[in-house]
Order: sequence, then structure tokens, then C-alpha cells
Amino acid sequence: MKKITVLVIDDSALVRQTLCDILNSDPDIEVIGSAADPILAAERLKTIVPDVITLDVEMPRMDGITFLQKLMSQHPIPVVMCSSLTERGNETALKALEYGAVDIITKPRMGTKQFIEESRVRICDAVKGAASARLGPMKAMRTMKEISPKYSADVIMEKPNTKAMIQTTEKVVVVGASTGGTEALRVFLEMLPEDTPGIVIVQHMPENFTAAFAKRLDSICRVTVKEAQDNDTVVRGRALIAPGNHHMLLKRSGARYYVEIKDGPLVSRHRPSVDVLFRSAARYAGKNAVGVIMTGMGDDGAHGMKEMFDAGAITIAQDEASCVVYGMPHEAVKLGGVHKIMPLQNIAFEVLRLCN
Repeated sequence: MKKITVLVIDDSALVRQTLCDILNSDPDIEVIGSAADPILAAERLKTIVPDVITLDVEMPRMDGITFLQKLMSQHPIPVVMCSSLTERGNETALKALEYGAVDIITKPRMGTKQFIEESRVRICDAVKGAASARLGPMKAMRTMKEISPKYSADVIMEKPNTKAMIQTTEKVVVVGASTGGTEALRVFLEMLPEDTPGIVIVQHMPENFTAAFAKRLDSICRVTVKEAQDNDTVVRGRALIAPGNHHMLLKRSGARYYVEIKDGPLVSRHRPSVDVLFRSAARYAGKNAVGVIMTGMGDDGAHGMKEMFDAGAITIAQDEASCVVYGMPHEAVKLGGVHKIMPLQNIAFEVLRLCN
């Protein structure tokens, strides 16, 4: 299989070298060049055409957003934004997703062995997801190898062995998304009215980005959108988004649904994991739940959606034509855990119909 080729653009020599080392450690990825700023990168692109570009957000001579806009208008190539954990950087990186970037990663930094390994998994997976992304009419078809370890939701919650509690009149909507999901969620949430049943969302996104993402959605949607905090109640007219780097579970006490935020290992190669959310929905909501799985690389959420399906929930998968990456929905369909497959623009209306 042909390796995924990458061009790394960052003004820090240390970050460039670290990213190159991380990416080259994956047998399916090869860094074919690096540049200290977009001006130098433009010169490199005259002689090489990588499959993916990693792009710093803030750089001298030309910022990452300006370069991204020029690139997407002239020669679209999948881009993964590489950002420092700063408020300004977070907001700019999120804006980059609106302008066509496929994903966001945080700049690698030193830490424990586990932290470094998890960073390597996230960075390599982001590049692999970008390589398979659909940019307008363009779609690269690849089959990616997985990197161990890959945990299941068992490490966070035991698989339910009994039926969930009896159905009530209150519905809850659980949604999972990854690569391309930030824009998919925007389309979905913008269509919903103020009195929509409570929504709980896992979007694969680094720590400290989800608060800015939720704030952005809250400013444009009729429903309230917020980054979830432990013990937040799931109420009508509000969407809770799992905080980056933490798992989120749906729980129930009497008639009250609420969320639990907790640590733990990567599940299905992610934290937060869609599988963890969907398993908790199968256990604590059962027939009261509507599950939606959207665009994304890999198979996170597929097994959890099958558990929801078996518990009596109605499940929906985004169709291939409207996905940036038809990975997660496809895996859920293959497992037999999906009732309905439909275009992104139809999902909100179907969710509302099912909740009435």
C-alpha cells in the first residue's frame, strides 16, 4: 500500500522535527518535506504534492488561515491544523475548520510515556483521516492499518446484560462524530427548534477546543449549546458536548437524565469515545434514545450503536454521499446496528419526527 505523504508547516524547528518523528514512526505515513512558513511551503508545493498538510495556526509572514484559504481556492489538499493550547489559537483553528481544514491536533509536547503514546496515536490518526477525506468532489480511497492498543468501551463501563429501564415519554438524543463532524454538527444543530429534546454529543476534538466550539455553535443555533460538565442535566432545548480528553456517559436518576464526565484510557482510539456514550445510552435510556452517528474515520461508535439498536433505540447513520469520511457510519451499518441511513440535511427532521 502506498504510504500517505505529508508536508509539515510550522515556524518552530522543534515542533517540525517532533511532528516529523511522530509521523514517520507510523509505517503507513511518510513526511516528504517541511517548511517554516506558508511562503516557503508554497515553493515546496511547486515540486511536491503531498496527500496531507499539517499547518500551524499562527506563523510569521503569512498566518495559517490565509494560507488555507489560498490553498483551498487554488489546489485543495487535506489540511490538519496544528495549534497551541491558547484561546486565540483555539478560535482560529475552529475558524479554519469552517474554511476547509479537515481536523485539529494540538502541538506535541513532552510528558509521560502514556501521554506521548496517546499523542502519537491522535496525530497519526488525524493524518490518516484527512488522507481519506472528501474535499468537494475529491475523495481519496484508502484502507488504513490500525495501531495497537485499541480498547473497547469495556474499560469504562461493563456491557449491559439486562434490558434498559422501561420507556418513558421523555426522549434523549445521542450523537457521535469525528473527521468532518464540526461542520456536520453545525448543520444538524442549526435546523433544530428551541424545544428539541435534550442532546448529548461526542465530537472527537482535542482538550480545550470543545469549549470554544460549543460557544461558537451556541451563538448561531436556536438550541443552547455548552461544553458538558460533570452532573449536567440533559434538558430540552440544550445540547451538551463532551469536553476534549474526557469520556462522557449518559446516566439516569429517576426521570432525570444527566451526564458523567470521567477519565480513562483511549477507547476505540479516542477520548472522548462515541462507543462509551452510546453504551451508556443503551443501558440508561434504551427505547427512550435516538442515536445518530456521523462522518468520521475509524469505527468508534459502531459497537455502541449496535448495543443501542439491541436495547430498542432508533439509530440513524449519515449516508456516504454527505460524509467527509464514510468510516464510522459505514462500520455501524456493517454491524447491523442502524435503522436508517440518510443525508446529513435530513437527519434533524427525522430526529424530531422520532421524538414526537
